Amino acid sequence: MATVLMCRRFPRLSRVTAFSTTAKHKAKRGSSKSKNEKRDKPGAANTGTESGATIQLLKPQDYRVFYNPAAYAKGRAGSQQHVDRDSSQALGDTFTGPGTTQTSQTFPPASSQALPPVRNALPKPNRLLQQSILATLYKEEAEKEKWEVHDSKEDPRMFQKGRPEYRSLSCDSAVPAQTLPAEEGDSILQSVAGCEGSSEILTDYFRKLSRLPAERRAALVPDARFSALCRRAVEAIRLFSTPDLIHVLKACVPLAVPASHPLLDACEAEFCRRAWDMSLEQLLLVADCWRCLDRSVPSYLGILFSYANLHWKDLTLPQFVQLLYIIGEGRRSPADLAQKVESTILKHLDAFTLEELGAICLGLFKSLSGMSERVMRRIADRVSLQMEDMSTYALVNVLKMLRYTRVDHVPLMRQLGKVIPARIPTTNIQGIMHVTLAYSSLHFFDESVLAAVATSLPSKVSYCRSKDAAKFLWSFGCLDYEPPNEEEFYSSLIKQLHTKLHEFSKFPEHLLTALLGLAFVKRFPEELIDFALREEFLQKTRGSKYELSKDLFTLGKSVEIECPTYQGSRLPPQLCQELTEMVLSFAEREIYVRPEIMEAMSLLESMLGGPEYVKNHMILPHTRSSDLEVRLAADGHPIPFNFKDPKMDQAAKKLKDMGVSLTDDLISQLVKGRAHSQSPTEVGDEAGQERGDAAGAPCLGGALTSGAKSQAEPKAGCWQPREVRLALQVSNRNHFCYGSKRLLGLHSLKRRQLRLLGYVVVEIPFWEWFPLLKRTRSEKLSYLHYKVFCPTLLTRAG
Repeated sequence: MATVLMCRRFPRLSRVTAFSTTAKHKAKRGSSKSKNEKRDKPGAANTGTESGATIQLLKPQDYRVFYNPAAYAKGRAGSQQHVDRDSSQALGDTFTGPGTTQTSQTFPPASSQALPPVRNALPKPNRLLQQSILATLYKEEAEKEKWEVHDSKEDPRMFQKGRPEYRSLSCDSAVPAQTLPAEEGDSILQSVAGCEGSSEILTDYFRKLSRLPAERRAALVPDARFSALCRRAVEAIRLFSTPDLIHVLKACVPLAVPASHPLLDACEAEFCRRAWDMSLEQLLLVADCWRCLDRSVPSYLGILFSYANLHWKDLTLPQFVQLLYIIGEGRRSPADLAQKVESTILKHLDAFTLEELGAICLGLFKSLSGMSERVMRRIADRVSLQMEDMSTYALVNVLKMLRYTRVDHVPLMRQLGKVIPARIPTTNIQGIMHVTLAYSSLHFFDESVLAAVATSLPSKVSYCRSKDAAKFLWSFGCLDYEPPNEEEFYSSLIKQLHTKLHEFSKFPEHLLTALLGLAFVKRFPEELIDFALREEFLQKTRGSKYELSKDLFTLGKSVEIECPTYQGSRLPPQLCQELTEMVLSFAEREIYVRPEIMEAMSLLESMLGGPEYVKNHMILPHTRSSDLEVRLAADGHPIPFNFKDPKMDQAAKKLKDMGVSLTDDLISQLVKGRAHSQSPTEVGDEAGQERGDAAGAPCLGGALTSGAKSQAEPKAGCWQPREVRLALQVSNRNHFCYGSKRLLGLHSLKRRQLRLLGYVVVEIPFWEWFPLLKRTRSEKLSYLHYKVFCPTLLTRAG
């Protein structure tokens, strides 16, 4: 049985930790719990260099699979919104199905001479095997397609199936009326010319036409006779009773009348004119028809919301849920309804179905409506108790609102960790993305959930939009988690980023989100980074509705430090300087002055001998958090370096550039004048004999020099010999995963880069320091003394 292996070219990928491309010599890497002692994983997928043998699906060359990438949850067959997803074509591969590799395997024909004549008439055994295997593969692929299919109109309306009251509030296109024969449509259209324009007759015509077979309805809109019927209706628009006009509008939904059609213009104007004389039930039904027709009607919705506000006490439970659905689909949040919405949620909380709770959360999320923590917690309380009975689609909608309100509901997240992993394989890619994003946004680490996501994602990755791929990478990087199948996981997502490269011109934020997530876990795809740092892409980021400059800054400077061999595009120096100044200005106002940092700073000054021995600043401005820097000589004595006087600062800088070690004697000379005749140049020449290349030294309190060569592997010569530079990290809860001591990706990246630059990172974690803030001064000094003068640190100065 011959096996043909197809070679794939994966984008160039830089890793800080070098590894061999062959499985036998694969370097050991740290696990998610211990980065330095990672065990090899038996049976892990070996992607990027070899493809495993699979049976090639026998499909025509022009075969295409269509789907809608905007998938939230398990969908249903029959969706009419599909998008060509042959993403593998962009990389030159023939697509055989999501998650499969293009590999052919041929079966040698059996010898017919060994078979009796009767057996020759039967299918050959290997042919039967092929048919059986292909049938199984097609069935599996069909199931996968079904999971990914999503109807963006119908799925958010599933809550309407739970109560009969919604039939009078919604345009239910899923319930087919009795179909009329196609010939009756021709008869109706022919009679339009002789019609006198009676509103009742016109209404009857529209209702009957809407019941024609689907293929006949599709041909109506371009028909001149149908256009004549619509003109008659527009001319008689004010003669229609309100129920008849609603019937005409409802008929337009199955007739697929375009949103910009003149008939709909006339209907909207007339409904706005009549709105205050209609019932709330009628207003909600008309609003639902507009949604089904994909027509934006802000004026009508404004009237509906005002009407609902005046008649709020009369709202029934289904009317309230339907109203929130309309609010969400209209992407409008009436500020004057906010308080009433919350009180009504609490009033009916136990009476809502679980699907209705999902619809409420989705409506508020889409309209960017706020919700108090108290109400969100009440919703989460109920969901956490009944989660197993809730659809994944409704559950994802609750997670969206939980993420938006930043409510850390631990019982819900823990229950989610028990329920959702088993559902991941049959949840579509966008639903999985929202689950993953909820965990990262709330800084909640659950390895069982993330591992389940990582296992399922490679086979689904072709369904990822650029946004989905970016959010997956960001979420895993934010939580600083590398799954057991990390190489397969990351290579599949990076390949998808290349496939979706054309989307980043419109959505530049997605590429930066993805690259930062990768940088957090020490992955730097150089081709994508080069693309992101080009001037053309920088121009795109300036036109984004999001502030992307800080993300560019973090990415650009991280590449400088961690990728010394990178030869691609870089951020312009002027832009780096502007961003540095912006970040430092913010830090002076918001970060340096935090009580826990100020207290540590004050105590360190007292303990070490003055403000010149400690500096509160950002060693790495692109990491957006402060450091307390302390320098120690080999004998453990602190070294002064933080000079506030501009003249002393200038003199110290000059001596530093010359390689002069700032000893106590030299400081005394700077203050009182030189006691000896030896010139500073002579001192510098003497000290410079032991000095390494100073070009790699970091600029204190500012941006790193763009040409630093020693950033990836710092040497003792980066600064003065026999000197230890401490970077004390006064952390807070926001630097760690919820309820744990696991650093988030950005802060893990910062510590890694500080070490690359030769700093010794000293942790002053919040779980130790915050309780001490309430203790005596001597206890705090004792704690800081231990942290700074730890004997193991002094061995670094040798």
